[in-house]
Amino acid sequence: MTGLEFPLQGLRVLDFSRVLAGPFAGRMLSDLGADVVKVEPPDGDITRLWGKDIGGLSGYFYPLNAGKRNVCIDLRAEGARELVLQLVREVDVVIENYRPDVMPRLGLGFDALRAVNSGLIMLSISGFGRQGPESRKPAYAPIIHAESGLMHRQASRADVRLNDLPLSVADTNAGLHGLVALLAAVIMRHRTGAGQHIDIAMIDSTVGTDDQLQYDMEDAEDSAPMPNEVWQTGAGAILIAADFRQMWRQLTGPLGVADPTTKETPLEEKIRTRRQIFTEYLAGLEDWPAVEGAMQVLDLPWGRVRDPAHLEDQPTLAARASIVQMDDRVGGTRPITQSPYRFSDARSGIRGPAPYQGEHNANVIQDWLGFDEAQAADLFRKGILHGEA
Repeated sequence: MTGLEFPLQGLRVLDFSRVLAGPFAGRMLSDLGADVVKVEPPDGDITRLWGKDIGGLSGYFYPLNAGKRNVCIDLRAEGARELVLQLVREVDVVIENYRPDVMPRLGLGFDALRAVNSGLIMLSISGFGRQGPESRKPAYAPIIHAESGLMHRQASRADVRLNDLPLSVADTNAGLHGLVALLAAVIMRHRTGAGQHIDIAMIDSTVGTDDQLQYDMEDAEDSAPMPNEVWQTGAGAILIAADFRQMWRQLTGPLGVADPTTKETPLEEKIRTRRQIFTEYLAGLEDWPAVEGAMQVLDLPWGRVRDPAHLEDQPTLAARASIVQMDDRVGGTRPITQSPYRFSDARSGIRGPAPYQGEHNANVIQDWLGFDEAQAADLFRKGILHGEA
């Protein structure tokens, strides 16, 4: 891969976003080669407080902002708007995920930014979109999980109490859909020369990628495939993605297990007996080689129910280097997931560690704007830039 270019090499991105949806899109752009500069307020991205702290960088903030540069700007300071507009003149993309009224109140709405850069592409991600009755309603992923029906379905299907999902899928879906729309706008700009304002709502993104929603909307849950089940083997839990009738045919066919039931056996007793036999068979597989051998003969789709703390041991993730060790900024390394993009004739992947707050203040304004040290020092003196001088 040495010498190959990144697909988005040369693309400049100003990332005002915080927490997850916007930073996730920005991280993917960086992995694809874009020069992504995170604009962080003096009080910092809240995610700097989440997760294990190593060298002053938290475990939640780090993977979402790896490879980015960072400038710390007080957007409310006198003169800050003018500095941002100067930066916007030099970029291709702006990302933000504030509520829809925030950027306009700062004098940094799309119309103001487009006035200085007609080719600008602006990606705005919010919980409920820029228009409509809930446009100013604050929203994190759990709010969307509740409003979109995901929590209700999880509880009803698993027969458990209402609870949030164990991942922020509403955020990452919005980030990915925003990324697709942004790249489409970049391609369109090549044809038209014009920029674009992209309005991504987390609730739209969640509903639009919910492959189970049609069953709910058409009251057709009984027409869905049988739910996949988790079974206990002697080595640990596995999930088998197959109808039990298929599983039983394979057990009594290729594996030759006898079926003690007959045509005269009552249906409920037949089901109970067969499931008990299958349960006992799996429980008798004492180690993972035995499980893998039996499942290969059964020819059923299955997976080991893994503890995420040990995902680096998953064979495919290990072979594809999907989790790598990255500079922790204090002489060691820490694990981080790679972006999933693999190209035949281009590079992709993490290009550096996460930044400290304001770490690249002088670097960015000198690189993009040509400011000298005196001009940079003046921005600190005026309280526009914060962090490292």
